[in-house]
Amino acid sequence: MNILNPLFLVGTGIGLLYAGGEGLVRGSSAMAIRMGLTPLIVGLTVVAFGTSTPEFLVSLRAVLDGSAPIALGNVVGSNIANIGLILGLAALVRPLHVSAHTFRIDVPIVIATSLLLPLLLLDRTLGRAEGAGMFALLLLYLFLRVRAARQETDRVREEWAEAIPRRPGAIARDLLFVIGGLALLALGARWLVTGAVQIARHFSISEAVIGLTIVAVGTSLPELAASMVASARGEGDICIGNVLGSNLFNILGVLGVTAAIRPLAATDVTLVDYAVMIAYALVLLPMARSGARLSRLEGGALLIAYIGYMSYLLLR
Repeated sequence: MNILNPLFLVGTGIGLLYAGGEGLVRGSSAMAIRMGLTPLIVGLTVVAFGTSTPEFLVSLRAVLDGSAPIALGNVVGSNIANIGLILGLAALVRPLHVSAHTFRIDVPIVIATSLLLPLLLLDRTLGRAEGAGMFALLLLYLFLRVRAARQETDRVREEWAEAIPRRPGAIARDLLFVIGGLALLALGARWLVTGAVQIARHFSISEAVIGLTIVAVGTSLPELAASMVASARGEGDICIGNVLGSNLFNILGVLGVTAAIRPLAATDVTLVDYAVMIAYALVLLPMARSGARLSRLEGGALLIAYIGYMSYLLLR
């Protein structure tokens, strides 16, 4: 097999996922604001879902193609990358200050869901009932989060409003962004999964490792782009909110819906991988306090630890 072919599929697939995710988020957020939702609520719901759509479509495509390890590795790896890679880089750009008081609730929920996943997989299978239950928990979280958003300070509301401005134009254009974004995401997911499986077989690497590395980083690009822009603007609440929302959507939404459609067999993702995901979630605990700060030094430590974990994956 010519290795350039799967590399082309992976590279092009990641590019399509990024473009599709951007289009979906832009169109759906504009439509939601036109419907009367505030930028804060749009950011915590529509944008969070939109940036997690690549993970969802890639994981679903992998399960339907019989490559469950890629699906599970994608979610676990994306949650690790969101904190180790994305928050690490964002803090290096500018130290992150977080003041939104509801994050004191969100951070423990992220930790709880990170602990929940390996517990549900003790029998090595994520069934339809478990998947449906996880998705129900996500809907409950969204309901409570939207209600809590109404209690945010004016400064936090203004920060989100600046990040998600009202865009003039016809609703048909927004709908075109949504449809076009979904089409690019679907095609990108197929190409990325196909190329990733071929690379794994060519180098005799487990599909789980491919999911934890190449696929996870590729599907996390929308979160990376959004967080880097937010960090450069000094919008720490946007940055941490993006990561928290994505990690919750990945476990409860992506795996929940995927398992509800087709039971997911857990293979090759090890206890070390789950432990790293949980450890990174625990790192967020100090940031749950009002006025918490993630310094450049701490961001560098997160990034170095992530590079070390990637090295471990490729050598194990």
